[in-house]
Amino acid sequence: MKMIFAIVHKEDEGFVVERLNKERISVTKLASTGGFLRKGNATLMIGTEDDKVEMVLQVIKEECSRRKEMLINPTYSAGTKGPVLGYSAPPVTIDVGGATVFIVNVEQYLKL
Repeated sequence: MKMIFAIVHKEDEGFVVERLNKERISVTKLASTGGFLRKGNATLMIGTEDDKVEMVLQVIKEECSRRKEMLINPTYSAGTKGPVLGYSAPPVTIDVGGATVFIVNVEQYLKL
């Protein structure tokens, strides 16, 4: 048995959960926030048999599309507690979406 932790963009999590539920795969969803972009994510915890891991990964791959997004970076000045109003650095195009996946062995699984 495996435990799959998939960190997905909040816009994609509903599609992933719906598809996995159709395949009779249970999912536990935790709200999370990325440390770099500080955007909303969902961390999906998926316990599954070894022979279903590839199917779960395929669903995640199909439903978690990568896309471009503009990042507006406010400018901070020494001695201020927040962004300098009226001025910001030029926006930067970044890639968002996709998924970060960890797969770990499960030593014991109990449903009490």
